Amino acid sequence: MLLRQVIELFDLLDTPAANGTTVTNLFKERGNVEVTVENVKGDEGDTDCVTILIKGSEGKSIGGSAPTLGIIGRLGGLGARPEVTGFVSDGDGALAALAAGLKLTEMNTKGDIMKGDVIIATHICPDAPTQEHFPVPFMGSPIDMTTNNEKEVLPDMDAILSIDTTKGNRVINLNGFALSPTIKEGYILEVSNDLMDVMTRVTGKLPAIFPVAQQDITPYGNDLHHLNSILQPATSTNAPVVGVAITTEQPVAGCATGACHFEDVESAARFAVEVAKGYGDGIISFYDQKEYDHLIELYGPMNVFQTFGKDK
Repeated sequence: MLLRQVIELFDLLDTPAANGTTVTNLFKERGNVEVTVENVKGDEGDTDCVTILIKGSEGKSIGGSAPTLGIIGRLGGLGARPEVTGFVSDGDGALAALAAGLKLTEMNTKGDIMKGDVIIATHICPDAPTQEHFPVPFMGSPIDMTTNNEKEVLPDMDAILSIDTTKGNRVINLNGFALSPTIKEGYILEVSNDLMDVMTRVTGKLPAIFPVAQQDITPYGNDLHHLNSILQPATSTNAPVVGVAITTEQPVAGCATGACHFEDVESAARFAVEVAKGYGDGIISFYDQKEYDHLIELYGPMNVFQTFGKDK
């Protein structure tokens, strides 16, 4: 149960004064973690990029060989001030990722230490811009996607969960969260059975999978439609990426306030914690390596979809 962590972090983030320092101070109070905060300026403001390293007993950070899981909280901003007042729907990705990180930090302090390292990465911005998007408006971001990926998609991440509010669409119609197929180097692979097993255990329901179009795994800025930014980390890494979409039955604007459903954020965060346990232990896989190697053998690399196109 992560409801306490979700509520505690929500109180820190639902304010015009939200910043990376207050968040990282909380983590430092709860455990021995490595935290970095960097204020990054863009064309439409600035944001605090935050990374938190939770060391495993056999993690690479201490010379071990256990794999590292990245948990990225994707968003444009926590708020759209002064246009709207309060925490926006788009902030759920950061809230869920940080709640998972806080739970893992507290587990570590109490002696429940996982084998692999976990890296939490997100950014804290209470006054991001908004942007038009069909069928409802999205949140923009003070920094561009290339910069965002540079700060959040780190080389030490062997696999990535990208948690993002994904409510502004007509193709995912449930309250809760849904998983994407695994994305790796331009390929849309099959959905991981291991991750579906974790999801059913966490939710007590059948797994929910959201559709992914080829355009969704290409970089922002190529004039193609994207579901949202949930799979943008896959454009900047060779590691497998799975989107964890926090969803609703009806389309909800990213810049809407009063739209944070704590039970959905909590279940997405709890899913991330359970994946972290199993991935570090080597019992959860994001994709079938043999199958992927055969794909490459048959059809060759698809890395072009991680770029702006063959003529760019």
